[in-house]
Amino acid sequence: MKRSKTLREADAKVDRTRLYAPLEAVRLAKDTSTKNFDATVEIAMRLGVDPRKADQMVRGTVNLPHGTGKTARVLVFATGDRAAAAEAAGADIVGSDELIEEVAGGRLDFDAVVATPDLMGKVGRLGRVLGPRGLMPNPKTGTVTPDVAKAVSDIKGGKIEFRVDKHANLHFIIGKASFTEQQLVENYAAALEEVNRLKPSAAKGRYIKKATVSTTMGPGIPVDSNRTRNLLVEEDPAAV
Repeated sequence: MKRSKTLREADAKVDRTRLYAPLEAVRLAKDTSTKNFDATVEIAMRLGVDPRKADQMVRGTVNLPHGTGKTARVLVFATGDRAAAAEAAGADIVGSDELIEEVAGGRLDFDAVVATPDLMGKVGRLGRVLGPRGLMPNPKTGTVTPDVAKAVSDIKGGKIEFRVDKHANLHFIIGKASFTEQQLVENYAAALEEVNRLKPSAAKGRYIKKATVSTTMGPGIPVDSNRTRNLLVEEDPAAV
């Protein structure tokens, strides 16, 4: 595939023989990002786990201190007072039986789904629609809960969900190219801490094998994922 001159020039700025400190990596990501729009900044990780085994599945949520830069559209399956509470908290779409039928029929104009426990018996049949997109409500991620208002507020406030795929890869957003370097590094630090906290005891060897930061249409930049302290400085004081 032929690459544009802009992408070739951006790619040439990345030294793939080294691992960048997080601060250097986000600075370079911002520098190599297209200027035509406010690109999304994301992290991709390759984990040393076997996701085919239940005891090595890595899945969780984290509240990014500076949000994602995007206001998520939240759908809530709830009735009565809980539906009203969800609407008051800012949910974009709220309903029950009729809404379940709409989603089963292909409606997908939302970024996150929350459900009350009493409706999960009905929502469960949407697994084939929501599951492949990572949208299926789950108690472990706080999206199956009687307190739907809190769940909606958390998601709107920058809570992200991540889950390792079948190839042991993990992807999550840490913000926008318009964010400051400090905001991006602090979001990365929060996500990295949670990913490390969720390391399965059954996983052997190196846990995070590789990490890369990139922007929409920008080159991948290798990040030193072993660096967990002093993230807001370019060099690791312990290595000096």
